[in-house]
Amino acid sequence: MIIAIVGGNGTLGRHVVAELRRRGHETRSLSRSSTKHRIDLTTGEGLPAALAGCDAVVDASNATTNSSKVLVEGSRRLLAAEAEAGVRHHVGVSIVGCELVPFGYYRVKAEQERIVEGGPVPWSIVRSTQFHEFVSGLLKQAGRWRMLPLPIGKIPLQTVACADVAAAIADVVESTPARRRIEIAGPEIIDAGQWIRAWRSIAGKRALLLPVPLPRRVSRSLSAGALISHQPDYRGRIRFRQWLQDELNGRKN
Repeated sequence: MIIAIVGGNGTLGRHVVAELRRRGHETRSLSRSSTKHRIDLTTGEGLPAALAGCDAVVDASNATTNSSKVLVEGSRRLLAAEAEAGVRHHVGVSIVGCELVPFGYYRVKAEQERIVEGGPVPWSIVRSTQFHEFVSGLLKQAGRWRMLPLPIGKIPLQTVACADVAAAIADVVESTPARRRIEIAGPEIIDAGQWIRAWRSIAGKRALLLPVPLPRRVSRSLSAGALISHQPDYRGRIRFRQWLQDELNGRKN
């Protein structure tokens, strides 16, 4: 198949591209920074040419600023362009429990799901728990200041490696459109406090743990397990401690 990966240069997208190529598919990595398949979801620029001849699209795009404009309005433009190009399967990437967390970005992801479900292209949505890479990256940035934010209260996390998520996405792409949400979660549930302490220990960081209160409604939903999937369709195999140790060893070599 010819498969376009929107956000193919990103944290998850790179893994998706690599996994699909390993399985013998032709891939196109679409992004604003791409020299070969440059697109802009906020305007629709480049989409017709980039999608021409594609059998499927994986939308692994992300936006930390103007997220609604990129992820919601951009999804409408992307789906319209896919329909025009004759794409037969749209695979959206979302977050487990996004509709349960009263926080801006999660609400945007929930709205993006609704756009896909009501769109003109047969679809599947792969919902993932938080990535090892994402949470570790946040702590790495904070660790530069020798302080690590420690959420007050018990907040269960079920982080998963992007490589495991990419394998699940590839399975979904190779199947017929499911027209439902498919979940992948990490292999273990760990309290956020334990997770952060483990990261500090394995990474060898001397950093102060700074207790941080979360907004009450957000804290309540996270403490209740909004970001957890007890019966996922896929369960990742790479545990956080193993992943982090491999990352650190890779940097040393």
